[in-house]
Amino acid sequence: MTLGVESPDVFTATTLLTIFAVSCSAFLRGMAGFGFSLAAVPIISLVLPPAEAVAMCIMLQLVIGLRDIWQHHGDIDGQSLKRLTVGSLVGTPVGLIALTALSPDAARILIALAILAGLALIVRRVPAESRTRNGLAVAAGVASGAFSGLAAIPGPPAVAYYLGSGIDPVRTRASLLSFFFIVSVMATPGLALAGAINERTVWLSLVSLPAMVIGTWLGTEAFKRLNHGQYRRLAIMVMAFSALLAGWRGVSGYL
Repeated sequence: MTLGVESPDVFTATTLLTIFAVSCSAFLRGMAGFGFSLAAVPIISLVLPPAEAVAMCIMLQLVIGLRDIWQHHGDIDGQSLKRLTVGSLVGTPVGLIALTALSPDAARILIALAILAGLALIVRRVPAESRTRNGLAVAAGVASGAFSGLAAIPGPPAVAYYLGSGIDPVRTRASLLSFFFIVSVMATPGLALAGAINERTVWLSLVSLPAMVIGTWLGTEAFKRLNHGQYRRLAIMVMAFSALLAGWRGVSGYL
């Protein structure tokens, strides 16, 4: 299917469902600072191959991520972001190597169990003060990279790190938005080589971009009304959902 044939059909079921998924997921992203691909990919995968759904979400986050960094650069916790990024560069190939020994479904089950174990620790321990732990940031980055290589789920370790560090919600959200932009940049070449970035996914990304911008803006306005405790509970709920979704997808592969 060529771009010239696809582009006039703005109101196809595929396009409308994609725009709906992007708008809802962008709202979650704007409010929490993460969770866009987690929410959007399963819905878009109903009408596109999973690799193309991931590629579309990556492209949207690349475009809006540039705006995020410009808009929130003053709130980013640069020290932790650098260490998360370095760690993810190490962890991504580790995850890809591990994937050769594990099936994708087994990897999802292991990741779900790891997320739930981390959540149990986070729920039991509320940090009394904000504290950047350099070694832990690198470890979280390695885990994020490994999770990305194993099952394209890089978010939970980074989110868990910020929740456990006690860094305030504004800096946490800005840092997460920036980290996922960096992760998207690193993922793009592999998706392009795999053929997942094609005329269809580029077109759907373009027509969904207004929904991405508006949804993110609405989510940002909602974020401004959250206090520290409310943001923490929201982040924990989204992480729990990601664990349940990953676990369900993994278990369903054996049924």
